[in-house]
Amino acid sequence: MSLVRQKEELVMYDGESGARGPGRGRGPGGYRPAGAVLAALLIAAVGSGCASGTGGRADADIEHRVGFSAGHPGGPGQMAGPGRPGGQGRAPVGSYENAKLRPAVRAALAKKWRLARPPLIAPPPPAVKPHLTTRKGFEVTGGDDSLPPVFTTVPTKDRVVFLTMDDGAEKDPELLQMMDELDIPYSAFLSDYEVRDNYGYFGEAQRLGTGLNNHTLNHPYLPGLSHREQKREICDQQAIIEKQFGKRPTLFRPPYGNYNGDTLRIAKSCGIKAVPLWNAEAFPDHMEWREEDQDLHPGDIILTHFRGPKEWGAGMADLVRAVMKTVTDKGYAVARLEDYV
Repeated sequence: MSLVRQKEELVMYDGESGARGPGRGRGPGGYRPAGAVLAALLIAAVGSGCASGTGGRADADIEHRVGFSAGHPGGPGQMAGPGRPGGQGRAPVGSYENAKLRPAVRAALAKKWRLARPPLIAPPPPAVKPHLTTRKGFEVTGGDDSLPPVFTTVPTKDRVVFLTMDDGAEKDPELLQMMDELDIPYSAFLSDYEVRDNYGYFGEAQRLGTGLNNHTLNHPYLPGLSHREQKREICDQQAIIEKQFGKRPTLFRPPYGNYNGDTLRIAKSCGIKAVPLWNAEAFPDHMEWREEDQDLHPGDIILTHFRGPKEWGAGMADLVRAVMKTVTDKGYAVARLEDYV
């Protein structure tokens, strides 16, 4: 992973995976019934010994976590979101919910999803968000302090990192269930050409606490476009996300990490407040690092993508297991980027 290189107004970073073809992936159906989820967790709890002694309390905690009484919606037309049916789906429990669960329950959830260890619990979000500045070397010629800051790490002393997923090609129902049950927050940066075939999937992700952010309409190399073309890519995507999901993004990630002065000025003009890039990139079988020490640091942003077996030979659950092993083994919790930025 190479460092960003600056030339005049152009800031380039070519470490992100390239643009993709038309959106693919499974529809949003495919959840196991909530009763089956509960049964699997109870079996895991018994096998690990957490159902003994205080088992009744542990079972109740598991029921609360997986939403036993309601279950998940089942098909494309049932995904929750503004203007969509979704009343049958359970209400989101929200980030940081696992802090309320007993260790035995967290262990059972980790075992169910084949994590080596339960994810570490992030501290409560800060009462005051950190002050963000553009990373040295990432400035644009003629830039000023009023432009959205471009950064790869959030300034914090908390031992937290932030997981972000780009594009939106793979729409794996298992990912929604896994991240919700394990309470692992992540932020999605969406390109419309990848997600327009199934807005409902991302509406459900939003309902479960995922922030939906701007990654342009068509994932182009922005510095190669005219001012008008860049404005269409950025601002039209703002409008689509607001229309489909009821909230206008304030975070924007330029495709490939490439941008120039026009990019930042246009992004600001249509409501963008910050431009989070990344300090590490995750794949199912390895991590790539920006820094020479090849390590995580407090506040680092991790990039990965909505990809599946055709591209990576592994599913989204496999990716999450690999990322969480690295993050947890290094003593970090995953926090919600929008709570800090």
